[in-house]
Amino acid sequence: MSRKCKFKSTSLKQLIVLLGFFSWLPTSDSHLQTTIAPRILNNFWPARWLVCPGESPTQYGVYHFRKTFELSEIPASFVVHVSADNRYRLFVNGVDVCAGPARSDRGHWNFETVDIAKQLKKGKNTLAAIVWNAAEHAPFAQMSYQTGFILQGNTEAEDLVNTDKTWRVLHNDAYRPLPVDRGRLQAYHVTGDGDDVDASRYPWGWEQPNFDDSGWKNAEQLWFAGKPRGLGSDGNWMLVPRSIPLFKEEKIDLGKLVWTQQVEPSNDIDALWDIPAHSKATILIDQKILVNAFPVLTTTGGKGSKITLTYAEALFDKNRQKGNRNEWEGKEIIGNQDRFSPDGGKERVFRPLWFRTWRWLQLDIETGGEPLTINDLHGMSYGYPLEEKASFMSSDSSHEKIWEVGWRTAQRCAGETYFDCPYYEQLSYIGDTRIQALISLYVSGDDRLVRKSIEDFDNSRIPDGLTQSRYPCNDMQIIPTYSLFWVSMIYDYWMLRNDTDFVKKFLPGIENVLAWEEARIAKTGMLGPVEWWNFVDWAWPWNQEERIGGVAPSTSRGGSSILTLQYAYTLRQAADVFAYFGKNEKAAHFTSLANSLVEATYRLCWAEEQKMLADSPSKQTFSQHANILAVLTDALPKAQQPELLHRIMTDKSITQTTLYFRFYLLEALKKHDMGKEFDAQLDDWRAMLDMGLSTFAEKPEPTRSDCHAWSAAPNYQFLSTILGINPGSPGFRTVRIQPVFRGLTFAKGKMPHPLGEISVSLEWTRLGIKAVVSLPEGLNGEMILQNEHKELQGGKVQVMYF
Repeated sequence: MSRKCKFKSTSLKQLIVLLGFFSWLPTSDSHLQTTIAPRILNNFWPARWLVCPGESPTQYGVYHFRKTFELSEIPASFVVHVSADNRYRLFVNGVDVCAGPARSDRGHWNFETVDIAKQLKKGKNTLAAIVWNAAEHAPFAQMSYQTGFILQGNTEAEDLVNTDKTWRVLHNDAYRPLPVDRGRLQAYHVTGDGDDVDASRYPWGWEQPNFDDSGWKNAEQLWFAGKPRGLGSDGNWMLVPRSIPLFKEEKIDLGKLVWTQQVEPSNDIDALWDIPAHSKATILIDQKILVNAFPVLTTTGGKGSKITLTYAEALFDKNRQKGNRNEWEGKEIIGNQDRFSPDGGKERVFRPLWFRTWRWLQLDIETGGEPLTINDLHGMSYGYPLEEKASFMSSDSSHEKIWEVGWRTAQRCAGETYFDCPYYEQLSYIGDTRIQALISLYVSGDDRLVRKSIEDFDNSRIPDGLTQSRYPCNDMQIIPTYSLFWVSMIYDYWMLRNDTDFVKKFLPGIENVLAWEEARIAKTGMLGPVEWWNFVDWAWPWNQEERIGGVAPSTSRGGSSILTLQYAYTLRQAADVFAYFGKNEKAAHFTSLANSLVEATYRLCWAEEQKMLADSPSKQTFSQHANILAVLTDALPKAQQPELLHRIMTDKSITQTTLYFRFYLLEALKKHDMGKEFDAQLDDWRAMLDMGLSTFAEKPEPTRSDCHAWSAAPNYQFLSTILGINPGSPGFRTVRIQPVFRGLTFAKGKMPHPLGEISVSLEWTRLGIKAVVSLPEGLNGEMILQNEHKELQGGKVQVMYF
């Protein structure tokens, strides 16, 4: 029997803050739009899209654009809007000020807004941009129409710099693509090819104000005007404001030098190494942790040399196994590459056009008739500016390290979109992104990339009604289970943010996804054959029938308990959302349909002998996955669910979850306060730490990716499960704290909330559990522990549970 107690806050500000909460708007792109003049969003732009005359607009090419103009005085503000295809980097009087555009699709092509007043001076000023189109060498995540560059002043006062025929342009033929050797890499790698740069053909100093561009051509204007989305009769680029912050690059110092060959420390205090003429040299560097960065290499001399930079997450032994990531002896580097050929000049700087991911970096150098000096080598960081506002620690010392490495994993998998993995794909997959979004909201409180992701996936929907599985992406891929998790993402956001207008606009898309699945319900009452790639988890290997791995039994033949129960799980989430918006008839249909699917699945797939749910009515195979979903959908009575969870965790004969679907196992354990069992599920993460990983991998060994977003899930679970912090009602208007604390002597942490900070501290004492909870003013809720319900209000309270 539960008991109810009430603890009241003594704060005088509570009512005021509570009233203020309902007018709160989540962190969004509003701070960017305040500087955007209405004409930019509502009219055709005076600026024109530019190209380089005489060059193919669709083939590989790197271009420089310049505009010199005079100012009689330095303005207090000078706002410009910039975009390009594929990408650009903008300089003002030689200063790097902005890069983009944020990745999306042609129907939602981003432009960046930047105030360049601080970089301007009285008299002559120069705007310069490097623009590149990687064409067939581009990352899969890069969508494109053709090469193009546009810059538009915010008001008439800034129109003097609008892109037009007065801009100058040069095709930089120093660049060639350096294809990834996928045969040697033996992995799915789609982040784009490397850069091969010949310094002798490079226009050094092109971005500086005093550079002589008199030999350059006047840029060619495309026939159509720049325009915001919603205007015009043609397609090309439909411009929308960037909705995420600009990224700040920070210097990353060189890692540990672990091995060199034919390299001597330089006698020059301003240099690192000297390599003699007519020699071959190798430099191997361990960065110690995985980084996303632009490597910056500075050289002097060395005309006729070639420097190849190879990037890798790990080294490989002779059996192509990674082993302990800290060990390097007897191993070799295999990875994507860049190449730089110095021209003999002084302090030549090589930096690739796009960032690279590495823990291990190797330089292979072959010099010609001149010695080569490497003056400097460092990195400039790349990534979404996620700020760590949460914390967690417990009596289990391994939790602190898991938290640290998990957060690094989440950071490395966040850019202009979320990444599944930064090294191999840089694609935003819904299955990964749902977990990443929860981590972002719980640990940083920043919802801007979450919102962008939800919108991107909505924009990806095909006429059938399904979303694409990964987006933006120039190679369409459909995973129906991921379309369902897109609905789950919207449900999560609805619970964690008071942003009803944003959520409401996705109701039609939710209906379309659920209707597609409903059309595939068979006469049995379960889902029948389901086309496309129905990925569940890497627990199932590649098979001839599906021609891909990750597919549970009976998906293409019909009768999959896993697919059917995930559909039911999603229907119930959708029913809650639709009921909230007053769409009661639709909500009732979703609920009825979910109940029918669950009943049919239990009736046809429950195996009494094994006392668990089979993967299909044939009852030939069993998995943790089916039974996890049985618990999450209440396919069997709640009183029997803990026993079922114990059974599937001890029976190693059934298919086990890998790191991805472990998230849902942890969710099932949270439901039943199974703390000791929860902690045991973290052993795979402890094993990764023991293997020297600095980020968490895609799956247990052997693994392709050493940094995979879904494996950062414990950072969310520490806060949501062990400390038990969860929304008590939609919009996080109330909080429900129900810790899963068994097996620990203490745990404490905090997380951001739109109204402030939630902190929870739990400690076993001689008298029982001491709980200290602090809520921001205006946030009420309840705490459930030891079957006791205690009402909470804003402020700090200490409670003893005996």
